[in-house]
Amino acid sequence: MTQTTPARPSGRAGTAVVPVLAFAGIVVAVMQTLLVPVVKDLPRLLDTAPADANWVLTSTLLSGAVATPVMGRLGDLFGKRRMLVASLAVMVVGALVSAFTSDLLVMIAGRTLQGFAMGAIPLGIGLMRDMLPRERLGSAMALMSSSIGVGGGLALPAAALVAQHTDWHALYLGAAGLGVLAIALTLAVVPESPLRAKGSFDLPGALGLTAGLLLFLLPVSKGSDWGWTSGTTLGLFGAAAVVLLLWALMELRVAAPLVDLRTTARREVLLTNLASIMVGVSFFVVSLVLPQLLQLPTASDGLGQSMVVAGLCVAPLGLTMMFTAPVYARLSARYGPKVTLIIGLLVIAAGYGGGLGLMSAAWQTVVTSVVLGAGIGLAYSSLPALIVGAVPASETGAANGLNTLMRSIGTSVSSAVIGMVLANTSDAVGGVAVPTLHGFRVSFGIATAAVAVGLVLALFLPGRRPSDHPRLRASSEEEANLERAREALRGFRGRVLDASGAPVARARVTLIDRHGRRAGATVTAADGTYALAVPAQGPYVLAARAPGHGPLASPATHTGTGDCVAVDLSLPPETVTA
Repeated sequence: MTQTTPARPSGRAGTAVVPVLAFAGIVVAVMQTLLVPVVKDLPRLLDTAPADANWVLTSTLLSGAVATPVMGRLGDLFGKRRMLVASLAVMVVGALVSAFTSDLLVMIAGRTLQGFAMGAIPLGIGLMRDMLPRERLGSAMALMSSSIGVGGGLALPAAALVAQHTDWHALYLGAAGLGVLAIALTLAVVPESPLRAKGSFDLPGALGLTAGLLLFLLPVSKGSDWGWTSGTTLGLFGAAAVVLLLWALMELRVAAPLVDLRTTARREVLLTNLASIMVGVSFFVVSLVLPQLLQLPTASDGLGQSMVVAGLCVAPLGLTMMFTAPVYARLSARYGPKVTLIIGLLVIAAGYGGGLGLMSAAWQTVVTSVVLGAGIGLAYSSLPALIVGAVPASETGAANGLNTLMRSIGTSVSSAVIGMVLANTSDAVGGVAVPTLHGFRVSFGIATAAVAVGLVLALFLPGRRPSDHPRLRASSEEEANLERAREALRGFRGRVLDASGAPVARARVTLIDRHGRRAGATVTAADGTYALAVPAQGPYVLAARAPGHGPLASPATHTGTGDCVAVDLSLPPETVTA
């Protein structure tokens, strides 16, 4: 007979889990903007043509898009912390490869390995859901979700300073060092989640999704070089449509798919993912436009700032996103993540609208960065809460991986479209194409339009009462009962485990009052969790039974105050007498 509390971090370790996971997310985001200060010099540094040098950036984008949903699913199956460490380890190897080469092909190989770290963001969100109490979960997920913007914003001035004063390969050595530190902190502080999804890894599904994403993102990234109406571009888009359609039909027939398309098709999940694309578009526009505007010579309508000053002016974008996390937690607790997403999108729209007239001084770009950082921070923070509230706990990693992928698709589309706009609106100065103020303003207009689309999608999301919190979405009748009981003001909750500590699904849990009468009963969900409401305060007995296990009766008392009392039940093995 065992009565325990759920396995959650406590004390100093519990306090450190959130910043360590957020730091891992920031390290991953650093890889995305690491080369921005030297991107224009890559053809010279690698002794190659500009079109070939672009593969240094494109390779990371493609591998990150593939790795995000795959690592999320592997985390659900085999352990989220394990896959988080694996993602960071692959990134470190890739950074070291790039740090010691100037050969184009080897550099592309290293950058491809670095892209695998993108899976760390959804894995971190999944770990937070599995370990943290409800009252800490909202702000923690907000910080983790925003880490991709925080890391990107903070990396710009740091990378500019390094690139301006040392050999550019030092950027990769610094990134490798940060990766090693993130791995060490994760192993030391973050416990492994005990939750596991059922089934096996869907290798055909992973290969199909990989092929479809590559066929789609390749022309998105290279369309401006190849020509948007060229046979190669159109052919790859057509092939992507066919492959992704066949992949979807295959996934619907698989018992344990890489991506549960039925869950993905739920209104809340689908609209959140579509809105994520729009948020990704809006985020990347400011990252592309402001650094160029700041560094452009004053003779070409630019602000004539150095690389380091330009990075410092854009840094408030990431800092504001980081400080927005606690603000999001308060807003979401009162109004729900849907309303918070809408507020964030409205702030982004205000930032881009005001930014159209704030392009004549460096301090004006700082104002734009702060406003956009606040809006993007609120929007990014809302997305995982909406996803977590719509999917079962066993699918958290894969679902958040898909959501992160949607954001990546948004940034990819943004990069392609804004690159085309700036190229088509540039002026020739001394035989060199230079972006114009008109092109920057058109780019801000495109970002505003994307935000407007995201706002419409957000308005159609299902509403949620202010008192609601992220919770499990029922995938069966038993889980529906579990969900209703968890919303009760008083009761017991916890998990039913076997002798080895593994969760027991479909175990029968009965609540018996002081008079020996049954006061309630339920069946555990797929992750072994249960919840039972109590009719009144006082002593009870929780009786649990499952096939292959001995019965268990555990005393428990409810004081009638506060939330559910946490009681884990460990079933003994079944004994057979001769």
